[in-house]
Amino acid sequence: MVAVVSLLVIVAATYILAVVTDKFFIVSLDVVASRLRMPSDVAGASLMAIGSSAPELCIAMVAVILGGRHSDVGIGTIVGSAIFNILVITGASALVAGQLTVQANSVRRDIFFYLVSVGLLLVVFWDGTILLWEALLLLATYVVYLFILWRWGNNNPYDETEIPHPPQVEEEGSNSILKSINQIISRVIGIVARDPEKNFVWALVISIALIAGISYILVEAAVILAEAINIPPVIVSLTILAAGTSAPDMIASMSVARDGRGGMAVANAVGSNIFDILIGLGLPWLVTISFIEPTVSVGTDDLLVSVFLLSGTVLLLYAFLFTGRVFKRAEGSVLILAYVAYVVYAVLTS
Repeated sequence: MVAVVSLLVIVAATYILAVVTDKFFIVSLDVVASRLRMPSDVAGASLMAIGSSAPELCIAMVAVILGGRHSDVGIGTIVGSAIFNILVITGASALVAGQLTVQANSVRRDIFFYLVSVGLLLVVFWDGTILLWEALLLLATYVVYLFILWRWGNNNPYDETEIPHPPQVEEEGSNSILKSINQIISRVIGIVARDPEKNFVWALVISIALIAGISYILVEAAVILAEAINIPPVIVSLTILAAGTSAPDMIASMSVARDGRGGMAVANAVGSNIFDILIGLGLPWLVTISFIEPTVSVGTDDLLVSVFLLSGTVLLLYAFLFTGRVFKRAEGSVLILAYVAYVVYAVLTS
């Protein structure tokens, strides 16, 4: 009974988290991107990545601060989300679009920094202890990445920037029920957050506060669920939480891929992973080391395999993208099947 209630709480909280992120937080960032006149690939790899990764960041922050078994929930969500982004988001985008044609130079830029991010993650995970300089190194690397994006934007002409959102479904049945629930949640939150397009600063503040509160609920529910079914909490976060927090991101990327903007879909997946690893882990670790304890202990037994898998997936993605720079349905199917195999492996070995 406890396991069922915990799972229902996770599902409900994840859904509300998706509404807050998509309807308020990302809409506010969309206004920022438009005012800054950012090229779409740059917006996808920076602001869209920040917006779509806000749930993972807050979960990691809450989990690390709570400590104990909670800390592995945050790390597992980040790593699991990164795997989901590369394998499922890119694969699903290729399936719905038929093929993804991307700009080679921008993909090389993002994949290079992603490889650096995964390499740094392996280094800091290796001994199971995170030190201050390691947390600062992750954050400094992201600053360098943002600088490269800024220079890239100056050297490339502005195109219409729109941070994509999951498409609105206008169908009968269960979809109409979900739409009604979505509208109710949006109206209730909108009483406090107001119109994010007209009051984007206020909407940002409120949505961040809501995301943080919901993240706390998710972390606690994940630990309770893991204890109820007798598996490590990191497995729950690597699979259920990671997929749940990344699902809206997947729908958004599929939408822009269907519209022919393959570059933005791929930039979203890779850029989100760069943010997840460098900021989603580096910032919580920095806060913990600075104010709570001098080091952070990481349970690496269930994570190192996943991190090595991240390295392999990005190399596989790189190889696929540079077979004529066209990513087809066959390659997309391979990535999705690889994710299914990964989930099965994670559950069976737990």
